[in-house]
Amino acid sequence: MEEITLVYRVGEEQAGQRLDRFLAGQNPDLSRTYLQELIDQGRVAVDQRQGKAGQRVKPGQQVTVLLPPPRDLEVRPEKIALDIYYEDSHVIVVNKPRGMVVHPAEGNYSGTLVNALLYHCRDLSGINGVLRPGIVHRLDKDTSGLLVVAKHDQAHVHLAEQLKERQVRRRYLALVHGLVRHQKGSIDAPIGRDPRDRQKMAVVFRNSKPALTLFLVRRYCGQYSYLELQLATGRTHQIRVHMAYIGHPLVGDPKYGPARSHQVLDGQFLHAALLGFRHPFSGEYLEFRAPLPEELGAYLQQVCHPWDDGLLWPMPLAEQFQEQSGDAGGHERPYGYAVPQDDAQQ
Repeated sequence: MEEITLVYRVGEEQAGQRLDRFLAGQNPDLSRTYLQELIDQGRVAVDQRQGKAGQRVKPGQQVTVLLPPPRDLEVRPEKIALDIYYEDSHVIVVNKPRGMVVHPAEGNYSGTLVNALLYHCRDLSGINGVLRPGIVHRLDKDTSGLLVVAKHDQAHVHLAEQLKERQVRRRYLALVHGLVRHQKGSIDAPIGRDPRDRQKMAVVFRNSKPALTLFLVRRYCGQYSYLELQLATGRTHQIRVHMAYIGHPLVGDPKYGPARSHQVLDGQFLHAALLGFRHPFSGEYLEFRAPLPEELGAYLQQVCHPWDDGLLWPMPLAEQFQEQSGDAGGHERPYGYAVPQDDAQQ
């Protein structure tokens, strides 16, 4: 296979960006680390001169990237321990630890949940291709919690349809900065790629999709709020984007949180605590709950005084959430947060 040449022209809105960040914005499927490696290898030129990762690009400059020949991807099974909550011949439900990537990507082909699943399972659904076999929905690297994986294509289609029809029940636990002023409510705001940083998502009204998050304050802990959240939709980084948008970013979030956070957590405080769905073969409703991982539980205990074991478990009843329907377009709600159109243009 031959090398691939990519050519980009720097626009006015991209002026002043670091070269590696500029390229990451042009190539959302390539990690910034991988692009930095290409720059270090001399495979990136700015106006025909070898580029440096930290140099600032200027309007009108031509950036050329020489990608190495594509290689045949083979995701190898790896003997990695899995915290399995349920398994049969159709599906497997696992509790993903913090720090584990769900599926391989450029520059990160080992140590993922998929590598572990391929070792544990004889076969997985191939609908999402060789890099994401069986993966129906994902969690970010530093988000812990429950995932359901399809073992064959029929199960995959059935579960994907449930997600599309909002029939999968997903609850999250999160610690956020500040005191959320509503005890319970909703955030109804469309999410799309951030036009100023292609590596991030944002609340935008162009080239976006409806997004609705329901929340319930479980406890105020000093300068923080401990929340339970329910996803009505499943957009990329949805909870992280929505909470940052209303001024309460997740504690420890390196992408959407404060630029200089004094938190000691390595990654955002977000845990997928509850997962419920209809079994793709029997139709039986299955529901699973996973307590906070030890690291998050210990941190929560530090900031919440006096400590109450009920913060970890059990979770509130479903009736405490008020389901809402309709497209996310910034409309007023009986409670919760509205999204003014002029504020949402980013």
